[in-house]
Amino acid sequence: MKSIKLILLVLLVGFVQSCREEYLNEPKPTDAVAPTVAYGSYEGAKAHIAGILRRTRGQFTATDAGNIGSMYFARENKGNITINNGSWFAFDYENDNREPNYRRTVFTWNFPYYHINQLNAFIAGVEESTAIGEPEKNELLGQAYTMRAFFYFELSLEFQHTYTFDPSLPAPPIYTEPGALEGKPMSTMQEMYKFITDDLEKAIAIGSMNRANKSYFNKAVSYAVAARVYQVMANWPKAGEYAKLAYGGNPSAVLSPSFYQAGFDDMDEGNEWILADPQSADQSNYYYLAPHGFYTRTESAYNNTFINKGFVAMFSPTDVRYQFKQTGVTDYRQWYTTKFKFSFEADLALIRTPEMILIEAEALYHSNPAAAHDLLYLLQKNRDPQAVKSANTGAALLEEILTERKKELYGEIGVEWFDAKRLQRGLPRDSYHRVNLASKPMLPNDKRFFLKIPQAEIDANPNIDPAINANR
Repeated sequence: MKSIKLILLVLLVGFVQSCREEYLNEPKPTDAVAPTVAYGSYEGAKAHIAGILRRTRGQFTATDAGNIGSMYFARENKGNITINNGSWFAFDYENDNREPNYRRTVFTWNFPYYHINQLNAFIAGVEESTAIGEPEKNELLGQAYTMRAFFYFELSLEFQHTYTFDPSLPAPPIYTEPGALEGKPMSTMQEMYKFITDDLEKAIAIGSMNRANKSYFNKAVSYAVAARVYQVMANWPKAGEYAKLAYGGNPSAVLSPSFYQAGFDDMDEGNEWILADPQSADQSNYYYLAPHGFYTRTESAYNNTFINKGFVAMFSPTDVRYQFKQTGVTDYRQWYTTKFKFSFEADLALIRTPEMILIEAEALYHSNPAAAHDLLYLLQKNRDPQAVKSANTGAALLEEILTERKKELYGEIGVEWFDAKRLQRGLPRDSYHRVNLASKPMLPNDKRFFLKIPQAEIDANPNIDPAINANR
């Protein structure tokens, strides 16, 4: 990949050396622990799933390719909301980071597949175990099926057009056997989404709401991931049903407006977090944690990401989400957000209740627009006591829902990119940007919405056509 200079490299060498991979692998996955130990008891299997979870939030490759937060923040940088100053995530910001040997492409392929392989081993081990009772097996498998679906879903988003564009298009290979990550041909988007939804439906059927903390994939998370998947598929009855089940169906009970002022660093602050990647002093991402290490303005953070002033103008000053400050300059670096507090112990929000409420509102828009409008206004009023219900109907109401998704979820999941891709829209930028893409605008279904297949995968897999990237 294009080289990126590491800020403060000399000062950080000793620090990074203390965060090597072996530090992040406790409890160790099954490629290092005998299956009889991992699956000889319910507690052993729980330790393995804890190890997999720990690896999802670790330091996988590099600062801009470290964990699931890196994938989401790369998407965040591709839109109009965020402005990058030319350092970490700069090539994502330029929408010029998709070639088969680039770090973004390789990481985005290897990171999900690494965890899929671990989960395949886990699923096989739990299914074959004679020492774990049926109820405990179901609880464990519900988590694993959801996690596997989650990572295949991320692959589907990153390596092809959106599902509704053409379900017959090639998608990444599907592996279900432990230890097998080479040799399968490409699947199709239709096959991939059938596999994903089958895993999710199995998880929902057998899973449990029990979990140790919000980093574990319980049934609420199964519902939430399913809501995202069916949203991409435009299966609105399923998307709305599962979104509502994910947050419990009572919006007022699962919204904590003051939480927006707390720095988005504690999964137990308020009651909005459905899934999180937690950090602690002895299990920290340090400078790998996006978005906290990049939006924040402190001497410790990278301070390399700014907010478009047009996006700031969408918020009322009485909106609790108005978490913006000025730097004192008047160019693209004028505005930044204080939504995310930088800390080596900051937790990362992966799924929150407001997202589910807005998925339900979008689903209702397609069947009951009045109910969609009411639900949308409930969220708006929760965020801004001075909010006034709009008179929007039809397409204008849908645009209002999508705008609310941007205002609520910016910085978290790459929402602007996610919505533009699934709805087959462009991703235009205004002239305020450091790189405005005016000469190469992101058009609907632009190929820059997805990555090429890594060259290493093509070289290692005889069942993938070497010419597959020719038209990608």
